[in-house]
Amino acid sequence: MNIVILNGSPRVKGNTEILASAFKKGAEEAGHDVTLINLRGMNIKGCLGCQYCFAHAGACVQKDDMAEILEALDQTDMVVFASPIYWFDITAQLKTVIDRMYARGKIGFHFHKTALLLDSGADHVYEAALAQYNMMTNYLKWENQGTILAPNMEEKGSMQKSPAMQEAYDLGLSLKD
Repeated sequence: MNIVILNGSPRVKGNTEILASAFKKGAEEAGHDVTLINLRGMNIKGCLGCQYCFAHAGACVQKDDMAEILEALDQTDMVVFASPIYWFDITAQLKTVIDRMYARGKIGFHFHKTALLLDSGADHVYEAALAQYNMMTNYLKWENQGTILAPNMEEKGSMQKSPAMQEAYDLGLSLKD
């Protein structure tokens, strides 16, 4: 199975990337091909809502780095959304990519499996992100393969000592084609 991880963290080698890497390691050991895409630094503009994509087979009118992500999504069997929680929700980097996935709204998605990896500096801050993810997966009939939450990651590198590392690795390892 081909898997794409969309890492919405703006931090280099931060807790989200560490968590995503644990998932990636487990999935690769299970025999899957995994691509980790770090969204930080990519030039991805917000969706214009122009529906150009609906009249042009999913092609977006904007010419930016989202084309690379859409190409990866067109080839994958599973997408993992990974993000720290900033101000009670996923990061702007990941939300922008999700909004731009609208380009595939009319033609559909190649993948049907998803997972969610979230971390935060506090506990009880996941409600908005979980609601968005659950609504998205339900509406699009995507199969949620698992959700990992890692609260209380107060410092960069805290993830190294979190039980969520093992949970993410195990989730990756447990995936079947």
